[in-house]
Amino acid sequence: MNKSELVEKLAERAKITKKRAEQVVNLVFEQMTEALRRGERIEIRGFGSFTSKSYDAYTGRNPRTGETIHVPAKRLPFFKVGKELKERVDYPPTHGGGVISHADDDDDGPEPGEDYAEA
Repeated sequence: MNKSELVEKLAERAKITKKRAEQVVNLVFEQMTEALRRGERIEIRGFGSFTSKSYDAYTGRNPRTGETIHVPAKRLPFFKVGKELKERVDYPPTHGGGVISHADDDDDGPEPGEDYAEA
């Protein structure tokens, strides 16, 4: 999904114009960017958290030429996925909204590498 698709979904769901939805999306992104710029942590429960990590300057190497180059110190955004989002992506609900039952299973879920859909 890209930004324009997000704007479309928001406009549909909230029953607002695409222009208004774009303003909302831009405002959210601007505020998140400003918070990270100030060194603040952003936490969205059930989704994840954003932080700004600092990296020291170092001497690197241009892989094409082998030339030694100075890489300045920098701060970069870092995202850590939340437990709820991780679980939703890993084990999405079935289309019917219910849980698929495996009557002969004696455990609480699929084994690693197994998929619920493989019944």
